[in-house]
Amino acid sequence: MASLRPASTIARLTNTLSRCASATAAAPALLPKEKTFQIYRWDPEKAGDKPHMDTYKVDLNSCGPMVLDALLKIKNEQDPTLTFRRSCREGICGSCSMNIGGTNTLACISRIDPDTAKAIKIYPLPHMYVVKDLVPDMTHFFEQYASVQPWLQREEPIDYGKEQLHQSVEDRQKLDGLYECILCACCSTSCPSYWWNSDKYLGPAVLLQSYRWLADSRDHKTKERLEKLADPFSVYRCHTIMNCTKTCPKGLNLAKPSQKSRSSWPRLCRR
Repeated sequence: MASLRPASTIARLTNTLSRCASATAAAPALLPKEKTFQIYRWDPEKAGDKPHMDTYKVDLNSCGPMVLDALLKIKNEQDPTLTFRRSCREGICGSCSMNIGGTNTLACISRIDPDTAKAIKIYPLPHMYVVKDLVPDMTHFFEQYASVQPWLQREEPIDYGKEQLHQSVEDRQKLDGLYECILCACCSTSCPSYWWNSDKYLGPAVLLQSYRWLADSRDHKTKERLEKLADPFSVYRCHTIMNCTKTCPKGLNLAKPSQKSRSSWPRLCRR
């Protein structure tokens, strides 16, 4: 133990830290790298306020790499009235969905373009009522989600916690690409069919969630689920435009479940 010479070790560490501090002090200061953000603003509680764009400049040298980092920096340092949703910052919760640079995506996983000559334009999700600034009203979207009864339904009563409901490997694989949906609504709000028929057409996100339970071998209510969708609008306003698949931040193929379900559903769903 005596060979460790702790006093010498501490002296070497002190010298190393001193050299690092000197090098840092001698380094030239970074020039400001200002990025322009143009953000949709509207406050319904402010009399006479109309939708408009506000411009903010953020120094990228002191900001994180994602658009959500910039929004938080603007809110904390420039304008505390800026309103938006956010939670996990990991692309899991779907809270920070918005239209960035013309594409529906999640602010927390959308990288800031380092080109300072180009401004980033940020809007709320399109074709939805706006609560305030970048916050869309998701009430109708989640009402549609609830309408497909997105939970496991069995013929016999389930004694929860007593035993597992087993699946084969093959049956489990049928759920891949379905269960990963985080209900951010990026896909549905990019779909022209949903823009014009959102009162009747369920949209790609809810249809994917519906098919997730139709494809689950443990669920016993396939016929009842199909009967709820047996009308000309709930499913058949999908025209495979593919905007949904292109914009999905989780990389899911939203059109595939819709097409597979159409080809396998019984005649009662066709009119």
